[in-house]
Amino acid sequence: MALFDSARPNPAGYRDVTSADVTVPAQGFRLIDVREPHEFTGELGHIPGAELVPLASVLAHAASWNKDEALLLVCRSGGRSGNAAQALNRLGFTKVMNLVGGMMGWNAAGKTIEK
Repeated sequence: MALFDSARPNPAGYRDVTSADVTVPAQGFRLIDVREPHEFTGELGHIPGAELVPLASVLAHAASWNKDEALLLVCRSGGRSGNAAQALNRLGFTKVMNLVGGMMGWNAAGKTIEK
């Protein structure tokens, strides 16, 4: 089953997943980290295979993305990525997911990171 299909619907129009739901390398979804570059390489690290697209530039980058591709957005705690997920949903993206708890939750779950 695809990650998107098992993700929990969020009232804002996207779907939520937890660290336990996600396996790496990403299969069937694109992993977008919306933090700033210093956070991506900082203490919390990043999920292997994640693309760094800072929140301020997400909408500009999204103009070239496939609106039907499954996207998993991640940030430090899940707030910024939730905002980005909501914005992409409003733009017509159909398979947008947010990592609940962000990199803090990912690290707390003992999942693999890169720095």
